[in-house]
Amino acid sequence: MENNNICVTGYVEGDPVFSHRVMDEDFYKFMVRVPRLSEAEDVLPVTISEKLICPWLKDGVKARVAGQLRSYNKYTDAGTHLVLTIFVKEIDLAELGTGENPNEIFINGFICKPPVYRKTPFGREITDLIVAVNRAFNRSDYIPAIAWGRNAVFAEKLGVGANVQIWGRLQSREYVKKLSETESETRTAYELSITKIDKVSE
Repeated sequence: MENNNICVTGYVEGDPVFSHRVMDEDFYKFMVRVPRLSEAEDVLPVTISEKLICPWLKDGVKARVAGQLRSYNKYTDAGTHLVLTIFVKEIDLAELGTGENPNEIFINGFICKPPVYRKTPFGREITDLIVAVNRAFNRSDYIPAIAWGRNAVFAEKLGVGANVQIWGRLQSREYVKKLSETESETRTAYELSITKIDKVSE
């Protein structure tokens, strides 16, 4: 099993637009709207090579996207922040009502910051993690993950450097970023919502 796999099925939002070029290869980006079991939806960023773009890949179509969850630092006047994107390895038209899980991810990586445990005002236990996942050419992807309930209690005890396997889904969440005493803006955060977490035996 590879150490970073994600597969989502949802509706393409917006036609692909040019993102960047690497080694004479153009990459494009678009969003995909993925339903949850509840009434909510996650709107997730996708990056695709020009080599994988199909004529049918347009706004409104239902697609199955498989690949890896990648991260990179975006530099702005306000500083740097971590950006996540689904890097496409395979893409297909999806049928309606297939019954498969529309949003699933697996990673195998290493805890790279001390876990942060907290409780919500309603007493729900949460632990935030940052997991480094190795990839080729001595690169790593840094993936924020959030554990709930008994998974949060387990994750809180993990030390920096612990090797973990995590299963879950990629979710989007809006929050308000305070820019100054008088200014703020709404931003979107992406994180892996954990359904299962195991520590890999050394």
